[in-house]
Amino acid sequence: MSDAIDSRLAMVFDSVLLPVLALAGAVLLFGGFVWLGGTSPTETWLLLFKGAFGDAFSWQNTLQRAAPLMLTALCVAIPQRAGLMIIGGEGALVLGGLAAASLPYVMAPPTGLPGTFMILLASVLAGAGWIALVGVLRQYRGVNETIGSLLMSYLAIGLFKHFVEGPMRDPSSLNKPSTLPLNESLLLGLIPGYEVHWGLAWGFVACIVSGLWLFGSTHGFATRVVGGNARAARLVGLPSHRLIIMACALGGGCAGLAGGIEVAAVHTNANAALIAGLGYTGILVSFVARHNPVAVIPVAILFGGFGSAGSLLQRRLDLPDASVMVLQGFAFVLILASEALRGRMGEWLHETSRTRLSRGTKGAQ
Repeated sequence: MSDAIDSRLAMVFDSVLLPVLALAGAVLLFGGFVWLGGTSPTETWLLLFKGAFGDAFSWQNTLQRAAPLMLTALCVAIPQRAGLMIIGGEGALVLGGLAAASLPYVMAPPTGLPGTFMILLASVLAGAGWIALVGVLRQYRGVNETIGSLLMSYLAIGLFKHFVEGPMRDPSSLNKPSTLPLNESLLLGLIPGYEVHWGLAWGFVACIVSGLWLFGSTHGFATRVVGGNARAARLVGLPSHRLIIMACALGGGCAGLAGGIEVAAVHTNANAALIAGLGYTGILVSFVARHNPVAVIPVAILFGGFGSAGSLLQRRLDLPDASVMVLQGFAFVLILASEALRGRMGEWLHETSRTRLSRGTKGAQ
């Protein structure tokens, strides 16, 4: 009984307390960072909270920023469960946005909901194909997926700029090259009663469905088995190559969908504003959530809040809008450092239990 309790305590420590402590440490370090520049840490922390969650407007801005982070985090979380560390979500996102904007160049999509669905489907397929290629290179050519996905992300951004600034450029876009704007009937609207677009619902559903698939289906279980030990999975007859590539495709499809949503709900066209680092922030969100798709939801909202508070820090404290990137950097470093403590709580509890048992045995004798 005691061993079961100790195991649960260790699991809570590893899965919940370590990320929370790392984030708290990042906020404290950020306060010290702004203090060195002559800004009050206390005022900075208060404005961080106010800008993220202080009122209805802040909440709406936070949720809107959280929507793409949920999807780009899944581009890391799902392949990681299959044993691959993919960090190329930024490339899948920009290609997804490009695919969404380019569909009207290829064909005339129907107006209304069917056309919007076709645009988003194009973005999903573009992102899925791009990250699936990373899985293929890893499985059949031995290319490291972390380096490969990062390099392919640079390639995707290059392709994006080529088409947006070249063959697909809207002649009326002068200093800021962009594609032709989507027809208004194809755009994603707002959730009734809120100033938040429907991309938030797409992200929420994607996280829940991914969690149910990974932890509530035999196919998801097989994927996690491959991620735990690919050699053992092959010995028991699991199609590890196919499962890994499928996990990459699913993760890439989510990141591509994020790009499509940004085009259809925020920008109305493909332009350089899509290259905003959402794919890289998604890496951090996934790590903090321990690559759990359901846990991605609150973590994405938290980091969406950080991004939302950046403009308030700029207005009130004259800090650069990008100062929140320093906070995210601190968080990433501390999350990686906390990995060294993972599993230590279980070892400490086990040793404590053994010591107690040993003393009890000696006392009885």
